[in-house]
Parts: sequence; structure tokens; C-alpha cells
Amino acid sequence: MTTTIASPANLKQDSMVIGLVGLAHGISHFFHMILAPLFPWIKEAFSLSYAELGLLMTVFFVISGIGQALSGFIVDKVGARAVLFFGISCLGVAALVLSAAQNYGMLLAGSMLAGVGNSVFHPSDYTLLNKKVSTKRLGYAFSVHGITGNLGWATAPVFLVTIAGLTTWRTALFCAAFLPFVVLAILFVYRDLLHTDVVPHQATANGGKAGDGTLDFMRIPAVWMCFGFFFMIAMALGGIQSFSSASLRDIYGMSLGAATTAYTAYMLASAGGMLWGGFLAAKTSQHDRTITLAFSFAGIFSLIVATGVVSAPIAIVLMAAIGFGSGVAGPSRDLLIRAAAPKNATGRVYGIVYSGLDSGLAVAPLIFGAIMDAHHPSWVFVCVGFFQVLAILTAVNVGSKIRALAA
Repeated sequence: MTTTIASPANLKQDSMVIGLVGLAHGISHFFHMILAPLFPWIKEAFSLSYAELGLLMTVFFVISGIGQALSGFIVDKVGARAVLFFGISCLGVAALVLSAAQNYGMLLAGSMLAGVGNSVFHPSDYTLLNKKVSTKRLGYAFSVHGITGNLGWATAPVFLVTIAGLTTWRTALFCAAFLPFVVLAILFVYRDLLHTDVVPHQATANGGKAGDGTLDFMRIPAVWMCFGFFFMIAMALGGIQSFSSASLRDIYGMSLGAATTAYTAYMLASAGGMLWGGFLAAKTSQHDRTITLAFSFAGIFSLIVATGVVSAPIAIVLMAAIGFGSGVAGPSRDLLIRAAAPKNATGRVYGIVYSGLDSGLAVAPLIFGAIMDAHHPSWVFVCVGFFQVLAILTAVNVGSKIRALAA
């Protein structure tokens, strides 16, 4: 039977697991953006408002948030691999449903199914990384995990907008449906590397029934502060994902192509920031301080973009700078959560904490959609900076609680 703890000397196995999990994470983030880049076409095809478009994103992330909290328990019970395979399959089917949508109701149904698929990734991914990768390489593993996610975010607009521009938005979604099935086939070939033993609940020493203590982790304040931290960064990210392109077009008069380039620059720079952030995270235990510096710079650049005082090309550069700052914080964020998580509750903790990400991404499109409908595009970036400041406050609180427990 495959061991659940990777040997520190087994670089090849660590690398393979990191790569496979990263590939799965990339396709998950690709599907975060399965609709937003196509909003100009979908808006016209169904005569929708920005608020209605935002609701499509909200439905996706509400379902994903609820499912993520629940899937963490399932991962701890049946193992990460089966749950991960189920989620990837749901994404492929969801893209097929969306490509065939004939009305707004079908768009909502496709978004819901995609949300179900997306809900499994963080509990599954982090369980696999924590159980199958040696401890000394976890900082780099989390860095790669974040980078592949950002590459998924960055690739989606280019892939979808290019195909939609050459053909139709339906064809773009139909082509996207093949990607999860390709990833699933690759993971299936290497399925033995993704096997994790499931340790059954034992009766407690005081005579309690099997399964007692399953929810004990929910009484740890740092876990809920991590939830709050993820909610805040998701609010900022949700604004950029859903409406940064539309906002930049209104503020700077950019073309759709230039605005898409700005968003892509944000995501690619964020991936680069995560690479550097992985090295920083591996060399320090003061992860909240890294997060504070990174988000401080990102928030300042967001406010500069909001003013509209720079030229359009400089705004694209500043979008990259915002992304880089956000990316640097990523690996430190994941290690901060790991420090707050009790042993043998990895899936549950990451499920609850990362449901904060989905909760923020669910609320953000409604708020930012309303801002755009009210014709205040600059407020998008003002709010992005505001939520990044709130994220700093929660990260500092988590760090102080973890140090107090370690003292």
C-alpha cells in the first residue's frame, strides 16, 4: 500500500504529486473564469444587466462555498483522490451545459454545477500535499499550487475570448469542456501517487463514541480568523475577476483586448509573485508580516489605478504590480492556515477556511455589479484596496494567535 507520508529524500515522488495536484488546481481556477470573460457576448445574447451577470458568479461561488465546507469532511472520510476525480468530472459537464444554454435559467444551472465541481479542490489538494509531500518542500508545494491556480485564471480569458472572437461564445465553452476530461485522464494514469490512507475514527479515551471530536477544530479562533482573511481577499479578487476589465474600459477608454491584457498581466504577475513568495515562506515563520507588506503595496497600487491619473499603458503595468503583491502573499497564507490546523483535520480545516474564499467570491460580483450599474467604475479599485487592508488586519490577528499558542 502506498505510504501517506512522503520521504524527504523522495524528490521524484514529491515533484510528481506537486505537479499533478497543481494541474488539477489550474483547471479549477480556469473554471472560476468560465463565464466572466464571455460577459460581453452573454450580456448581449440574453439582454442581461451587470447585476444579473454578477448573480451567475454568485451562484457559482455560493454552491462552491457550501460544498467546500462539506467536502472537507468527505475527504477526511473517503480520501482525497475520489473526491478530486468527482469534482473534475463535474466541471466538464458544467461547460457542456453552459455551451447549450438557451435561457438565463440554464446559465444558472450550469453555474451551479460548476460550483459543485469547484467545491472539492482545496480540501482535496491540500490534503494530498500535506500527506504526500515532505514537510521541507511544503512551502514550494504551496507556491506551485498557487502559481498553477493563477495560470488557470490567466489562461481562461485568453482561451475563451480568442475562440469566442473567432467563432461564438458557445463554441468557446464547448471547447473548454474538453480540458477537465484531459486533466482527469492524466490524473487517472498516475492515480497510485494520489492515494491516501483513510484513518477511521476511533473511540475516544473517555469512552466517547467513534467520531467524537470531529468538530473540535471549529472551536479554534485562528481557524475562523483564517476564514475571515480569505473572505476579505476574495472580495478584492472577485472585483478584479468580474469587473476589472469593464472598469478599466470605462476609466481609461481601453479596448476589450487591452482590458483583457491588463487582467492577464495581473494573473501572470501574481503567479510570479507566488514563486518568489514560496521562497520567502520557506525562510521565515512570520507569515503574517509577509502578507502585510505584500497587500500594503497591492492596496496602494489599486488606489492609484482608481484615480485614473495615469495613462492606459501604465494602468496595465499597475495591474501587474497589484497581482504581484497579491501573489507574494499566497504561500505565506497557506502556511499560516497549516499552522492553525490540528492534525488529522486537514480536509475539514481547509474546507471551512477556503469556503471563506468562495463566500467572498459569491458576494463580490453582486456588490461590484451594482457599482458598475451605478456608473462608478473607479469604485471597483477603491473597494479592492479597502478589502486588501481588511485582509491585512485579519492576517496579523491570526499570526498573533498562533504565536501566543506556541509560546
